[in-house]
Amino acid sequence: MTGVLPDHAIEALIARGAIAADPAVLPGQVQPASLDLRLGPVAYRVRASFLAGQGRSVAERIAEFEMHRIDLGPGAVLEKGCVYLVPLTEALALPADISAVANAKSSTGRLDLLTRLITDGGTEFDRIAPGYAGPLWAEICPRSFSVLVRPGMRLNQIRFRQGEAVLDDAALAALHAVEPLVSGTPVISGGLGFSVDLQPRATTLVGYRAKPHTGVIDLDRIGAYDPAEFWDELHTREGRLILDPGAFYILVSREAVTIPPGYAAEMAPYLAMVGEFRVHYAGFFDPGFGHGTAGGQGSRGVLEVRCHEAPFVLEHGQVVGRLVYERMAAPPARLYGADLASNYQGQGLKLSKHFRAG
Repeated sequence: MTGVLPDHAIEALIARGAIAADPAVLPGQVQPASLDLRLGPVAYRVRASFLAGQGRSVAERIAEFEMHRIDLGPGAVLEKGCVYLVPLTEALALPADISAVANAKSSTGRLDLLTRLITDGGTEFDRIAPGYAGPLWAEICPRSFSVLVRPGMRLNQIRFRQGEAVLDDAALAALHAVEPLVSGTPVISGGLGFSVDLQPRATTLVGYRAKPHTGVIDLDRIGAYDPAEFWDELHTREGRLILDPGAFYILVSREAVTIPPGYAAEMAPYLAMVGEFRVHYAGFFDPGFGHGTAGGQGSRGVLEVRCHEAPFVLEHGQVVGRLVYERMAAPPARLYGADLASNYQGQGLKLSKHFRAG
């Protein structure tokens, strides 16, 4: 098989011991094209973010940078602005022809909770070389809100690849011609471009900005929090928004996106040259996201935006990111939104699942 491994192939890796876990992997961790990863029992507060580097383990680097360790068993608060390392319950012994890439889950990104995977000998975040054998660690840095975490929580996920999976622009255009991937005229350049919606039809609400001083968010509490306590609503009739340096925003794409069953996608930043902001790596888009066979009619992409050094004017329709499409090695047994309890199928502008709707 060549491409992104589907759910049944991930289950086969678990069965043969290429993915091991203590406690054992739960069925609900396996998604159509990825595996949710779980936090272990302890968190290490460290002085700074780091990569292990070639020939070195994460554990020995922790000895250099550890400030203190926290038992997550009863639940513990990870403070805004601090950096933590948490061993994950899953470990890998990958075959020589399988690589992996990790990303924050959608709800994690929408809380501005920077979560990245690191490995022994690693020289990049979230990238795992073919044949890697060893433990997995999550680096967690709450950016906007302090959060309460416990062992077993799933903040990031991992996707496995065999061979080349990414569609080039010609293949992406050909796929769009057969099965439209986006509403409107596609912008195809290094992936499928998407733009920001700052002129919604039925409302002046275009997004949310995180408040600077809030309470703690318990990540196990779903639909529990009043959005007004954590977010400022952003309204405009002008089709533009001035981003403040250092502020975190939830916006939405103008386009409705579709991921056909034989494909997966990953949100990637556009070009740094287009402005003083970045669109957060919002995670993976599973097969079936926004697709008619999975109960969708196209789903908007939620944009997690942080402004950099200078205030920046964001205009309606400005291209701010891209979706990189990948071939599945085989169709998954289940599709996002059809066979799973999917929080964001058919979504528009939407905060994370921890906040009350409406």
